[in-house]
Amino acid sequence: MPLGGELGIRLILWMGATLPRPAPSGVLQSLQSVEVTADREKGDGFQLAFHLVKDQTLDYPLLRDPVFTPGNRVVVGVTMGIVPQILLDGLITHQEVSAGGDGTLTITGQDLSSALDLEEKDEPFDNQPDSVIAARIIASYPQLGLIPAVTPTTDVPLQVDRTPRQHETDLAYLKRMAERNGFVFYIEPVALGANTAYWGPENRLGLPQPALTRDMGAMSNVKSLSFSFDALGPVAPQGVFVDPIFKLSIPIPALPSLKVPPLATSPAPALRTERIRDTANRNAASAATTMLAAATNTPNAVTGDGEVDTAAYGHILRPRGLVGVRGAGLSLDGLYLVDAVTHKLARGEYTQKFRLSREGLGTTTPVVRV
Repeated sequence: MPLGGELGIRLILWMGATLPRPAPSGVLQSLQSVEVTADREKGDGFQLAFHLVKDQTLDYPLLRDPVFTPGNRVVVGVTMGIVPQILLDGLITHQEVSAGGDGTLTITGQDLSSALDLEEKDEPFDNQPDSVIAARIIASYPQLGLIPAVTPTTDVPLQVDRTPRQHETDLAYLKRMAERNGFVFYIEPVALGANTAYWGPENRLGLPQPALTRDMGAMSNVKSLSFSFDALGPVAPQGVFVDPIFKLSIPIPALPSLKVPPLATSPAPALRTERIRDTANRNAASAATTMLAAATNTPNAVTGDGEVDTAAYGHILRPRGLVGVRGAGLSLDGLYLVDAVTHKLARGEYTQKFRLSREGLGTTTPVVRV
């Protein structure tokens, strides 16, 4: 489906069971709009709207098409130039029909991580670090074709000391393990039918995306851009470690965040404190890991919201990576982490709304990628 001749962008829509295929022509002709949201905090999802027309039986024949079966896989992407870029690979989870003479079928779904959230389990993992457990869980879904990207962890719990135990779904447990290590977990498409299951620290080391530019004449490529500073966002964790011999409570010193490299020259100071209450029952290494994770998981103070002019930008903005900002002033220019992007696609129209964040004010780089 073309998204406007001046953009040179076409829609990719594949649908089906385990192995999706290009959507049938009748389905594409009925398609009205597509919305894909990729959010590093709330997860990724999609919504497709189709035009319904009754046939001679006074029924909607489109509803009988098997591609709309709940649980089926949906791949949404765009082709900009000659390079296809996949926005989301997910599963259908909800249908809604607006009935009438001509109705509307709205299909809603989530990314492939929803397949890891269907069954609660109660499993022990003796003598295994979190990274090994994460790799085992990801490998148990061969039908999804996930490519594991797991960062090793060094804390190996001995069975005589403690045994990690899962008492939730695989997705919830992967996220819980990630949080206690200061990591993140998400599944991200890299090509048609291929997805990376990433379990590791927030990635700030990749090549930044082309800059979002404001108030620079013909070089401007955003329709709107605003920033906010939440002084109560950052939190300073506090905890103690109990010496196993002398039974003394020893305060754990402040540990640096795993958010490296820093994106701001003046990080916002933490006005609030949070007491981490389970460090006293852990050994020294585990307690330090818990405090390090708490320092890493504290929210960023500076956030930016806006909408990019896709024709002027000429790129697909990706979440969970870096992007430059210029034209917003010395305090706000520089690199940001892309927290969320919402793609809205219709015939002749393609908009991208975004949310950015970083830990404070001031840029750490004199130039950004154009």
